[in-house]
Amino acid sequence: MDKLKISIPDDYPPVMGPSNAFKMLKFRADVDYHESLPPSEEVLLERIGDAPYVINIRSSIRFPAETLEKLKSVKLLSLWGTGTDHVDLEAAARLGITVTNTPGVSAIAMAEHTLALMLTAARDIVRIDGKTRRGGWPRGFVTQLHGKTLGIIGLGAIGQQVARIARGIGMKVIAWTRHANILLAQELDIELVQLDDLYRRADVVSLHIRQTPETANFVGEREFDMMKRTAIFINTARGGVVDEAAMIKALESQSIAAAGLDVFSQEPLPEGHPITKLSNVVITPHSGGISKEALEAGLQMSIDNVFDFANGDPQHVVAGPHS
Repeated sequence: MDKLKISIPDDYPPVMGPSNAFKMLKFRADVDYHESLPPSEEVLLERIGDAPYVINIRSSIRFPAETLEKLKSVKLLSLWGTGTDHVDLEAAARLGITVTNTPGVSAIAMAEHTLALMLTAARDIVRIDGKTRRGGWPRGFVTQLHGKTLGIIGLGAIGQQVARIARGIGMKVIAWTRHANILLAQELDIELVQLDDLYRRADVVSLHIRQTPETANFVGEREFDMMKRTAIFINTARGGVVDEAAMIKALESQSIAAAGLDVFSQEPLPEGHPITKLSNVVITPHSGGISKEALEAGLQMSIDNVFDFANGDPQHVVAGPHS
């Protein structure tokens, strides 16, 4: 049997190339691997060429309908990660291109990162660390999370794991999800509530929903106005689900207390961006799910998705001719 022909057009900064999963892949397939990001659609199309299988690493590479229409040979677009907002899924299905992703593999890493942002913001660690390094010995009250209420928006794999961790440190957990599951709520020992109720009651609001056209600016001025002045807002989902201008206004005016952010409307975050000037914000570079363990598992799944598809047993399909 001929080796599968696979294109990896966009591995920068490199995660697939140095991985153990990639070392094994090179023995199993004919791989055209590129460590840099394609600077244009023309270069992207050139790198993919006539490969029937594409493993996409970076969500900054867009696959709108007009690009997908030019991929005449592609049968499968295997995405590393869970986000699909950079791909026109309807167009892919119409054009006969199957799209897969890697769900669940980063749930524990993302949940731990969410907790890290919550604790860092609540305990004002960035400011205290900075002052201590400069010779200070700062004092002041910080927020204890034990006994506080965490409001989780979205109860997918990550939201569920966040709920477990939060209950483990003594937080009360309330949650909103589009598809309420009473048995799951009982298992997690959490309370399902309406969105407005969550915004008003939560001491920490943590966002875990997909970015879709329907969730653009899902949290905006109205929602921030409903939150407590002492509330901490956490976003490890996608930047586009938050009205960033409204969030910045809420943080500058201290109508909410603090935020922990791993995602932004523009990535990388430009130097001098207003968010970088806020002392009550903790920021990380969209890196919450990138633990060594989650990285290897996700990359391996993106590869396995190719071979499963080629063997007639597609897994983790998010769009396709029969979806």
